Amino acid sequence: MSFGRMTVVAGAFLAMSGLAGLAETSGNTEAAPAGFEEQLTMMIGAERAVLSEVRTSRLRQLTSPPVVAREATAASGVAVTYTRDWLASQPTPAGSEALTCLSEALYFEARGESVEGQFAVAEVILNRVDSARFPNSVCGVINQGTGRKYQCQFTYTCDGHAEVVNEPRAYDQVQKVAATMLNGAERGLTGGATYYHTRAVNPRWARQFNRTAAIGVHLFYKPPQRLSQYN
Repeated sequence: MSFGRMTVVAGAFLAMSGLAGLAETSGNTEAAPAGFEEQLTMMIGAERAVLSEVRTSRLRQLTSPPVVAREATAASGVAVTYTRDWLASQPTPAGSEALTCLSEALYFEARGESVEGQFAVAEVILNRVDSARFPNSVCGVINQGTGRKYQCQFTYTCDGHAEVVNEPRAYDQVQKVAATMLNGAERGLTGGATYYHTRAVNPRWARQFNRTAAIGVHLFYKPPQRLSQYN
């Protein structure tokens, strides 16, 4: 492989790795091959093209609606791609106590998250319902510890502040996320996590737990087997 092609490939690799700047050829003590200036011009042009493509791809990722591809329900077996548009097209679900509790939890805990992040938080709540270490109902899990200030499992239920739904469109979306999960959607995002926290905090318990996923602003965990009191 020629010197020029090797440098272009190296530069493209660095660009795809997200490293700023152009690939450097410093440290090469051999004489430059014939036509070096022409090869260098071609190399820089190729690297700029790669960088432009990477930036365009990254911008497209940032501006596209978040996507979660999973089974719509356990019973239907129909593959559905969950996006904001898909959720918006769904009818408003029939009300129930579990739906209200889960919708409020998603609204106050994750309404600013991506669709994927909202499904992930719902997974944790339902994983707790299935665990013998937590209450066996959605509302029971969400309200565990409520009544003792800052001693509850979900802070919005015990921070002493009245929680008001003032973003109806956001609530409509999380309500449909909640309904989809309660209808049996597959839980494939968090690896069976029963705990999570935002990236803004670093709780001591997280140092002893096994991290299973990182989605949006949340990190997800399962307790190790030796900490059976948390299972």
